Amino acid sequence: MDLSDIEPNVKRGGDLRAMLTPATVGSTSGFMGVAIVQPGERIGEHYHPYSEEFVYVVCGDLEVDLDGEPHPLRPEQGLMIPAYTRHRFRNVGNVEARIVFHLGPLAPRPQLGHVDTEGTETVPVSAAQAAEPEPAGASEAGS
Repeated sequence: MDLSDIEPNVKRGGDLRAMLTPATVGSTSGFMGVAIVQPGERIGEHYHPYSEEFVYVVCGDLEVDLDGEPHPLRPEQGLMIPAYTRHRFRNVGNVEARIVFHLGPLAPRPQLGHVDTEGTETVPVSAAQAAEPEPAGASEAGS
């Protein structure tokens, strides 16, 4: 599977591409993808009720909020996000950031795998840090 074979998903901020999934490769235990986040962009806050999320930073300087607490996330670092932990990623550097993510186990249905806890409009990093989350309800799976 090649990254260019996957259509970008920008609904939650950044460019999320779920590459190895039940639909693309028939996986049964989880799915893997890549998130591309430009300087000043963020992936909106959300959580996964059924899955742990494993993240590996390929390049770029990010900040991840875990249940509202900010943490730096740098290249060649990995992170495990437990199920139900609210999280958002912000590119706080001046170059594109890329992360590889894996979620597992799968939710019983894709639309149950991801719950948004804030809106997904484009917000600069400085404004995102000051913004209050706004509920957006549940939506389909994805980092």
